[in-house]
Amino acid sequence: MQNQTSLSRNSRVNGVQHKRTFAISSAILLVLTLFATPTVQAQTFSVIHNFTGGLDGEDPSSGVTVGPSGVLYGTTPGGENNTGTVFKLSRANSSWVFTPLYEFPEGSDAGYPFGGVVIGPNGALYGTTDGGDLNPGTVFELRPPPTFCRSVLCYWNETVLHAFTGQPTDGANPEYVNLAFDQAGNIYGTTVGGGMSNGGTTFELTPSGGGYTESIYSFRDGYPSYGVVLDIAGNVYGTTAGTVYQLMPSSGGWVENVLVHFDGTNGSDPISGLLIDASGNLYGTTFGGGENNGDGVVYKLAPSGGGFTYSALYTFSSYCESYGGVAMDAAGDFFGGCYVGGAHGNGWIYELTNCSQACTVVDLHDFSGSDGSGPYGAPALDANGNLYGTTLSGGTGNCDSGAGCGVVWEIAGVAGRHPVNRFGARRRR
Repeated sequence: MQNQTSLSRNSRVNGVQHKRTFAISSAILLVLTLFATPTVQAQTFSVIHNFTGGLDGEDPSSGVTVGPSGVLYGTTPGGENNTGTVFKLSRANSSWVFTPLYEFPEGSDAGYPFGGVVIGPNGALYGTTDGGDLNPGTVFELRPPPTFCRSVLCYWNETVLHAFTGQPTDGANPEYVNLAFDQAGNIYGTTVGGGMSNGGTTFELTPSGGGYTESIYSFRDGYPSYGVVLDIAGNVYGTTAGTVYQLMPSSGGWVENVLVHFDGTNGSDPISGLLIDASGNLYGTTFGGGENNGDGVVYKLAPSGGGFTYSALYTFSSYCESYGGVAMDAAGDFFGGCYVGGAHGNGWIYELTNCSQACTVVDLHDFSGSDGSGPYGAPALDANGNLYGTTLSGGTGNCDSGAGCGVVWEIAGVAGRHPVNRFGARRRR
């Protein structure tokens, strides 16, 4: 099941290790300033960074995290002479400034961050590395330099919080994981492998004596690729290759409850992460399935009578193949990406509106290739209603035999208002 629904680790690792040669000055490689003119008054699509495959990285497989003042943080699993980067994009008037924060050295046992980074309670960045074929991966922390840096490029300092050891007592190879924190500062995530049966794990890292102590829950054949979310009671929720699960704390361990099995009619392959709202409702997407042989669903799980009630908010009838989850604005509208389909076959970004009744889908942007191709991770909203995300390929970079190195994109002014296309009419699918 796992091999059918996600990119194989070997092909991804081989892809990101591929060398590229560019006649670009080192200053341009190190800090790239890209000019865009997003307009908050109307929906406006902009590419705010084209990856080159050089020191800025390539092929981002997760979305971005919005930080204070609208700064964006993200990762790539590879680049020239490295096995991944962590970067930030900050707005400067009408421009965006790209800054590499850290490069995982080639040959390092801590490379290939397929997942994104999150901002911890202390303001540091936290993420995971897959490790590729070299080792089972890590959980890391990044902090800015302790003293003022006068260089053009100032890398942050990395600390490995946990190095996975794999089956049978530990997890192995966290994939598209965005870590989660509880109020006590404990860190939660998943690994696609390892555990008692090598079927993957959900892990918890607890601060202890200046370091972290790990506890895990082992799946028999779950293979969870994405991270988890927590509710206010401390329960943990995530997806496996065919279910949505709940882990409830019990006597120092965890008890698993399967909230829904996907059988094709209600969706298949829920390989994206979950979103949880203030009422404890869970939202996610499936890669395929749904009524009438659909191409995936956006679903909701609502707490009800001590359990959860499943409903399909929207079933795609045209090509979609969603790998990432959804973002939600204050009005209850949802935003997500389809890896394929759209006007050019390179994927598209959608909005679901009026979901308190029957969701209406609005096509916000169709990727043409030159502006990106294959949105893979979930999008993110900032406080001003602007939507951000990445594509796995496309753009102007010279990677993968001309397929492009991926982009970071922005659609300005989408949240809380009805988007329009360039002809002034709402666009539906």
